[in-house]
Amino acid sequence: MATTTAVNGAATYRKITLRLIPYMFFLYILAYLDRVNVGYAAVQMKADLHMSDAVYGTGAGLFFIGSALFDIPSNLILSRVGPRKWMARIMISWGVVATSLALVRTPHEFYALRFLLGISEAGFFPGMILYLTYWFPSTERARAVARFMTATAIAGVIGGPIAGSLLGLNGAGGLHGWQWLFIVEGIPTMLAGFSVLWVLKEHPRDVPWLRPEEQEWLEDELRSDREKQGSGVHTRFVDALKLPAVYLLAGLFFADQVCVYVINLWLPLFLHASQTASHLSAAAVARWTTLPYLVTALGMVAVGWSSDRLGDRRWHVVACMLASALGFVAAVYAHSLPVVLLAFTLAAIGVFSLQGPFWTWLTSMLEGTAAAGGIAIITCIGGLGAFLGQITVGRLSTASKSYSSGLFTVAGVTIAGALLTLFLRNPGGQRSGQ
Repeated sequence: MATTTAVNGAATYRKITLRLIPYMFFLYILAYLDRVNVGYAAVQMKADLHMSDAVYGTGAGLFFIGSALFDIPSNLILSRVGPRKWMARIMISWGVVATSLALVRTPHEFYALRFLLGISEAGFFPGMILYLTYWFPSTERARAVARFMTATAIAGVIGGPIAGSLLGLNGAGGLHGWQWLFIVEGIPTMLAGFSVLWVLKEHPRDVPWLRPEEQEWLEDELRSDREKQGSGVHTRFVDALKLPAVYLLAGLFFADQVCVYVINLWLPLFLHASQTASHLSAAAVARWTTLPYLVTALGMVAVGWSSDRLGDRRWHVVACMLASALGFVAAVYAHSLPVVLLAFTLAAIGVFSLQGPFWTWLTSMLEGTAAAGGIAIITCIGGLGAFLGQITVGRLSTASKSYSSGLFTVAGVTIAGALLTLFLRNPGGQRSGQ
């Protein structure tokens, strides 16, 4: 039997991080770009296809209904067949649908393809979160999740300039700029799906880049962590259904996803509506969206590090939610482009950065099929929040001819999420160095 006494734990986690996180990061960037590029396309699409804010909000939101309906079965299938095969299926199918959005001509076609995109993508994010539990114990997981999920912010950093360039192709080859956007960003997702079959492995013992003693040490660490957290008693899907904390976390995630996707799918329109940006082209507005996501990427890593360092989840989440609410309220009263950008930067830092502590909270309670089911339940309810957020902002904006009422509503939802967090037990974790 291999000895574990010579294993350097910190070095092993660094090795795992360098091997897995950059690749998962890349896959999530592709997923996020295909999920939210409709926000960059919105300025041109609304003009070319004569869409109202209500039509756009409905179509943008239908993605989350498709995803919510199929998240639970998709994640349960993933827990049975393994992430490698199922993730490949997910990416290939959603790449096809994402590319097909370039063919949209009517509101009903827009609705149908956004719904199908959600069905195709269902299970990807919860599957990735579940996959991280195969490699990182709870005391390391918030940082791992935060590093992985900075892809959501980096997708905004690179997505803005890419979208700006593609929207600038308006008229090239007889296609609108928004059509180029869907085509160029959808095809790489299909191709990346095939790479998953060779890169992702299900267990530490399956990878050649860990020494036998490192594999044994890591599996012992994961087993010990499950025992310390008490998660070992929650291994079946029915266990997740019976755990009250799952539903409290789902309510919190509902609030978070309302806010996350209002930023992702409406930020270009919010910026374009500001007094000093109304003359800018869709391509120029897309480039300005880079700033909030760039700062948010740094905030996500800092919050994940702090959460693990202090062994706290609850108060990090509360602080993030309140900061986000302040940002949304500030955006209502901001009229110049720089101030609007600062307001949405604060809002984005809050709702994106809380996700490292948040997912560690859940995965410290559950394992196996229960973890797959619990994550899927939460993302399903979160998807409902994302859908209702788009519908609400779209209809309020169309009725009032202003984005103010929608932003006040989102700020209220964020405050409610912060209050809900106070009812959850802080699972904590080991402080650094303990």
